[in-house]
Parts: sequence; C-alpha cells; structure tokens
Amino acid sequence: MSAGRRAGWRCLLAGAAVAGMLLGTGCRRADDALVGQRAPEFSLADLQGNAVRLANLKGRVVFLNVWATWCEPCREEMPAMQALYQRLTGPDFEMLAINADQGGRDGVVKFVESNHLSFPVLPDPDLQVADRYRITGYPETFVIDRNGTIVAHEIGPRDWDAPQSVAAFKRLIERGEWIGL
Repeated sequence: MSAGRRAGWRCLLAGAAVAGMLLGTGCRRADDALVGQRAPEFSLADLQGNAVRLANLKGRVVFLNVWATWCEPCREEMPAMQALYQRLTGPDFEMLAINADQGGRDGVVKFVESNHLSFPVLPDPDLQVADRYRITGYPETFVIDRNGTIVAHEIGPRDWDAPQSVAAFKRLIERGEWIGL
C-alpha cells in the first residue's frame, strides 16, 4: 500500500477514534503485540537536521509519540506533552514526537514554533516509524523503558501532565516499574 493511501486510512481511523470519543466510548488500546518487546530501531533527523537514533537513547525512558499537524486529537494533546517534557526533561527522560505529515517540513516547523514546543520533533514523511510501530491512527504513544522495551502503547490524546501520568513516568524513571496511567 502506498504511503499516501496509508495516510488516508490513518486519517479515517483517527476520525473514527474522535467519533468514538464523542460518543463516550473513548479510544481503545491498539493491538499491544509490541508491548513487552524491544522497541523497533529507527534513525531520523530532527527539525535542525541532527540525526536521532533510538539506540542512542538506551538508558533513558523514552516517550515516543506519532502524530500529524492535521490531526485534531494530536494538536489537542501537544500542550500536555510540552508540560510533561518540561517537568521530566533531563538525562533520564527523552520525548520524541514523530511527525507523519507528508506535505513538507515547513508546515511542521510553523506548527512547532507557533505552539512553542521544545521537545524533539522528527519528520517522518516516508512513515518508516509508523510502519515499524504498526500505527493504526494518530496520535499513538509508546513508552519505552531504559532497556529499550516497550512498556505501554496508548492510542488517542491523553492528559500527559496529569498527576497520575507524571507519577507513572517518575516511577518508571526512578524504579524501572511501569504502573500505567
């Protein structure tokens, strides 16, 4: 299936997730086959052109979010992601926002600047991460422990800076235990 066609399906699925939230059913978990598995490796350049390899982040807890600028639920959770990043950024935590826009990076740069996002944003117009992580819609977030193992997979927007989320990430950083959201 072509990248454009995959993006179209993901848009449709994201719309279905939004419709489900509006109907009160909320987002459901995806196929969690990757939870408990080693996180698939990738290397992408950030908006400044610096290469970022997942393997180089071993020893840190990684918050990996796959999103698009045209995705309203993605846009909705960005302030909470920024707040979580500001609380936890340091040698033990990294946040990576993998952007799946296929219309060029100018729109992504404009979005990042206008929303004052300081966490690393990695454009992925070829959807290599979306494919490796079996993304079914946007946004999707993976929590990766210090050993490179996926400990959680969340579909849909979350209030990432809520006290229980912050506590879960702190516990993973400090004790290596994921207690969930």
